[in-house]
Amino acid sequence: MTQMYYPLTSLREGNWFKLICGASFQNLPAVRNLTLSYTLAGADCIDVAADPAVIAAAKNALQVAGELAGAAQARGFRFQGRPWLMVSLNDGEDVHFRKAEFDPDLCPPECPRPCQKICPAQAIVFQNINESFSGVIDSSCYGCGRCLPICPSQLIYTRSYVSTPEVISELILQTGVDALEIHTKVGHFRDFQRLWKAITPWVAQLKLLAISCPDGDGLIDYLWALYELITPLPCTLVWQTDGRPMSGDIGSGTTRAAVKLSQVVLAAGLPGYIQLAGGTNNHTVSKLRATGLLPKRESGEIRQGCNGDQITQSPTPNFSSSVPNPQPYVAGVAYGSYARVLMSPLLDKLEKLNGEVVDDPLASSQRPSVEYLEEFPELLWQAVEKADSLVSQLKGNQQLLHPKPS
Repeated sequence: MTQMYYPLTSLREGNWFKLICGASFQNLPAVRNLTLSYTLAGADCIDVAADPAVIAAAKNALQVAGELAGAAQARGFRFQGRPWLMVSLNDGEDVHFRKAEFDPDLCPPECPRPCQKICPAQAIVFQNINESFSGVIDSSCYGCGRCLPICPSQLIYTRSYVSTPEVISELILQTGVDALEIHTKVGHFRDFQRLWKAITPWVAQLKLLAISCPDGDGLIDYLWALYELITPLPCTLVWQTDGRPMSGDIGSGTTRAAVKLSQVVLAAGLPGYIQLAGGTNNHTVSKLRATGLLPKRESGEIRQGCNGDQITQSPTPNFSSSVPNPQPYVAGVAYGSYARVLMSPLLDKLEKLNGEVVDDPLASSQRPSVEYLEEFPELLWQAVEKADSLVSQLKGNQQLLHPKPS
């Protein structure tokens, strides 16, 4: 592939890959290492919490990825440039914007602690010889809610929050993010209006706006009402069909809701691109291909844009999306809980290696941080290989600049 890589090109071609770090996930080392791994594997967009510290961690990872570009390409990975950095906002109550809480002092001593076993983020801990804290690790909890019904004593509750308009200008101007995603749901039109009023002065500085919405009665009418409110829009528009939120790591069946919802939204003919989320996992791409929802592509150097235009070398991105893709195809897939859990064994191994370094009196004092994945090259490339196993499902038939060595 001789063309320059652009996230917009991936949207046009139907192989857009987005990593969702989590709207409530603020574990800075994990965000940084997930961002680094999936960026080197060829992700188009990294979606993080609207938290300056989280954004800074992701941007640092993007910088390191740029420094490792040559090494990644030499190993055959798809990294061709910096992905877009996105932050997520909500216009009202939303499961993505909450944290679990409970008082561990109230837990019966004989409780088998099923909450700790079921937590995919390992955010629930109880004091033991290795832990000095009991309860929910706030930065690691991303609000999936699986602990709520399983608690035998029903002691777990959630704390939710709503994005305030005051943070919008700071997010866009001071942190330099490329894209915003608004989480909404049917019936939130007035709340969406309030948030959109705060966003409008800064929207021209964005490359992409995404609107994430789950299914509900009157969904299509609601999405058309949102479209009429936000247009004219000077940047690319993506509709994120949130099938079954934060469930991709549960089982193969969770992807069905996301695929089904994408079919409904595609049939509505809304201008903009359609991207799946919510229940996406290792089965999503094969399901999309089986249902004919991904465009058929031939490998080669000349590729087709969304309007049939040929994209060859160094295309200039056109961020406007006033004209919809004329083909009834899904433009891409976002992976959240599945992408994070897929990487958990390697990040756990990194944590163990970090402990060994900390305990080693001969360890170099010049290390920038023992939490940095790139400080352990063998583990880094294992992580990128793992990320690539997911990214390549969408991009596997692309011709690479540097083929993977046999």
